[in-house]
Amino acid sequence: MNQGRYVFTQLVDFLPRKNFEWLVKKYEGNKYVKSFTCWNHLMVLLFGQLS
Repeated sequence: MNQGRYVFTQLVDFLPRKNFEWLVKKYEGNKYVKSFTCWNHLMVLLFGQLS
């Protein structure tokens, strides 16, 4: 039934990942992270808000 991409994927494309990664690097957001990065955390929070 799905002919294109999911709505969540289309919304995520609007987020400037390069700027987000710059901020994470600036504030050392991933300093002690082993697997669950700041980007993954943001995606989970956005998905929760949309669902």
